[in-house]
Amino acid sequence: MAYFTQSQPVKGIKEFSFEYADQSWYFASAENLELFKSNPEKYAPQFGGYCAYGMSRGYKAKTEPDAWTIVEGKLYLNYNTDVRTIWNENQRGFIEKANANWPTVKGSKFEN
Repeated sequence: MAYFTQSQPVKGIKEFSFEYADQSWYFASAENLELFKSNPEKYAPQFGGYCAYGMSRGYKAKTEPDAWTIVEGKLYLNYNTDVRTIWNENQRGFIEKANANWPTVKGSKFEN
């Protein structure tokens, strides 16, 4: 949530947690928790929080909190800041490929 409200990742705490999409989500404040609860589809990272660039290549990859981008109101995470640099070279093209791959890849086992 802090990606949208503070333009940076902020570690959440258990006191402000919420179950969504079979995951526990932690927030830094009650305000951020309530904002997320009001529209989780808007604020949750795309591709289940897996690396958007990796998804464009057809696989799941872990992400780092500081490797993020908001494109057209959607949050995309990347493996690391080096991968984010590559991602930034053609975000829309990678988003298109990742969107096409996601229906097939989302059910696959995470191997990273």
